[in-house]
Amino acid sequence: MLNGYGSTILEGAWLTLLLAVTSIVLAVMLGLIGAAFRLSPAKCLALMGEIYATVIRGVPDLVLILLIFYGGQQIVNVVAPMVGYKDYIDLDPFWSGVFTLGFIFGAYLSETFRGAFMAIPKGQGEAGLAYGMSGLKVFFRILVPQMIRLAIPGFTNNWLVMTKATALISVVGLQDMMFKAKSAADATREPFTFYLAVAALYLVLTSVSLLALRYMERRYSVGIKAAEL
Repeated sequence: MLNGYGSTILEGAWLTLLLAVTSIVLAVMLGLIGAAFRLSPAKCLALMGEIYATVIRGVPDLVLILLIFYGGQQIVNVVAPMVGYKDYIDLDPFWSGVFTLGFIFGAYLSETFRGAFMAIPKGQGEAGLAYGMSGLKVFFRILVPQMIRLAIPGFTNNWLVMTKATALISVVGLQDMMFKAKSAADATREPFTFYLAVAALYLVLTSVSLLALRYMERRYSVGIKAAEL
């Protein structure tokens, strides 16, 4: 059916999955930092977090991908001679894609995490401090578990959107699932067949993701752990 390109498409699918997972890890870290900045009482940090979230969310993903990839490569090759490195540097498409997607969706997740933290009643943290818990214990034992439960729906949406956005990274030369499908379609002149196969693989990935995240949401729901005890 795929004229011998099935294994090639699956290799691209594995690279797409690896790109998505690595990018979401970076996005979560940047999202937490961004949320911390936006919730900070320091006005300069709050402003930095607001600018980051607003600018990134206001520019199309494809424009940011091209801007960061080609602009980043130009900056690297301008700075490299200043530190004594004279050879031309080609940025790796995979890590460029990871940084780009992580940077973009970190802005979206910062809003998700900020909203989740704000939804937790302040009295719960104050009660933990009054009980004698340290600030770190209050954060990790009281605030974070509730934040995770509240953030899962928004996180799910961002993960699904980011998974589909991985297809855009093929424009900078990453040989992911879309790149492999396009190459096969050009060679066989059967674009519908290969793009339909890619669509099916994306659907499988998102379906499995939804099942896993819904299971997590149930696990973190109020009363689940208490009912199991």
